[in-house]
Amino acid sequence: MTQTPVDPAAQVASLVDAAGPRVPELLGRVEVLLREAASGHGPVVGAPAGATIAAGGKRLRPLLVLLAAGVGPAGDVDDARDLDLVRAAAAVELVHSATLVHDDVLDASPLRRGHPTVWATHGRAMATAVGDLLFARAFAELTATGSLESVRLLSRASSALAEGELLQRSDAWNAEVPLARYLHRCELKTATLFESACALGALHGGAGDDVRGALAAFGRRIGLAFQLLDDVLDVAGPPERTGKPIGTDLLDGTVTLPLILARERDASLAAEDLRAITTPEAAADVCARISATGALDESRARALTMVDEAKRGLPDVAQRRVLELVADSVVERYA
Repeated sequence: MTQTPVDPAAQVASLVDAAGPRVPELLGRVEVLLREAASGHGPVVGAPAGATIAAGGKRLRPLLVLLAAGVGPAGDVDDARDLDLVRAAAAVELVHSATLVHDDVLDASPLRRGHPTVWATHGRAMATAVGDLLFARAFAELTATGSLESVRLLSRASSALAEGELLQRSDAWNAEVPLARYLHRCELKTATLFESACALGALHGGAGDDVRGALAAFGRRIGLAFQLLDDVLDVAGPPERTGKPIGTDLLDGTVTLPLILARERDASLAAEDLRAITTPEAAADVCARISATGALDESRARALTMVDEAKRGLPDVAQRRVLELVADSVVERYA
């Protein structure tokens, strides 16, 4: 199967356009708030924090907040609601950015999104402080909404992120990690923040409990599919698009779905000592062997199934079509 990487920035831009004029307006306000929240703390910690936000990203999670809220047409303006939505969307992205900075400390990663990491540029202590700052500002923004439930939602997601990271560290170099444990880890590390983004948007958009629950479940499913596709990208995604070398997970000792499936099909991979994979060249070789088993196709098929389930579970809301486009875009990351 020939695979062509998709430009994530172009994907999100098309989704924003499809959502109507109010969404890009509010996303622009989110971007301003992100810059202010990250860089407004003096040059020592503010500069690297601001650079982290300026490095960009898909901003998919803030977009989900706004879409789940059902932001209306150009004339549908509610200043108080809109400000709370902007704060909630920024909070989700700040938590996401904080986890990336902390992950880079744990992984000793030199690059993130094609740019030097805070860890590589400023060292471990500064990177830890920057991640802590971003976490703190996220909850400051949510507190400003006056919604205790918002704080609870993002707090639960943040706790799940930490638990998922601890599980991943515990599983490092263990090639016999069961599939169920891997999926649980992905739910904790990735899916819960997508779930929280949708739940926060629905909450501040005034949705009822049933709709909020359905939108949260949608976020959880596409978040899990997103992680599966991200693991495919680590095996076969071009570095100029992913911003990191092929096989980074292997070098970190992180066992992902493609390897789990490939070990069932190739006895030599099943016998592979992960600790012996110590160079980018060795990792690239193992990635090629994983690809040869067909494990990437199966991984993508599983992600497609999750996306289909997410779309089928969507409630009958005005923004359903755009949310379906978001779900499709997750798979199209590497179609």
